[in-house]
Amino acid sequence: MRLIFLGPPGVGKGTQAKRVCEHFSIIHLSTGDILRAEMAAESEIGQKAKSYIDNGELVPDEVLLGIMDNRLKKEDAQNGYLLDGFPRTIPQAEGLDSIMNNISHSLDGAISLTADEDELVQRLINRGLESGRSDDTPEVIRQRQKVYWNQTAPLLEYYEQKNLLKEVDGLGDIPEITERILSVLK
Repeated sequence: MRLIFLGPPGVGKGTQAKRVCEHFSIIHLSTGDILRAEMAAESEIGQKAKSYIDNGELVPDEVLLGIMDNRLKKEDAQNGYLLDGFPRTIPQAEGLDSIMNNISHSLDGAISLTADEDELVQRLINRGLESGRSDDTPEVIRQRQKVYWNQTAPLLEYYEQKNLLKEVDGLGDIPEITERILSVLK
């Protein structure tokens, strides 16, 4: 099973990704986690990524595509994976298609988790207070929401045209949302 999770910041992609990966025994590849690890290591790419992320901007495509190309070729990705936070733009999706074609992989679905924007902003503010994440301040959250709707939302149509898009209500109890996701994948 090879999946993509889409949805605005705060919709619960990471939480649901872990549960779905457990169900299918596939790996969870979170671009955010990969980038945060690079930032924590203070690598050159991590410092570059941090400057974009702290301003609520997206990391440039060529950086992310290079990271994903290397990651999808690793042994643990050969039995399936769930991409969380990637792709975020049409050029990234096209780059991912190219990477997947080169390694003979194909997508089984693109899950779009949906939710009310105001509720998502409040969720992220609460997460920032609990976790201390530098990108969960009200100003950065609003910027990330704007970036999502301007740059990422067109992916919904992209994957709809490929008959891969499955929209799932992202509000409710965590197990209930997981069941909704699993039922659209059957």
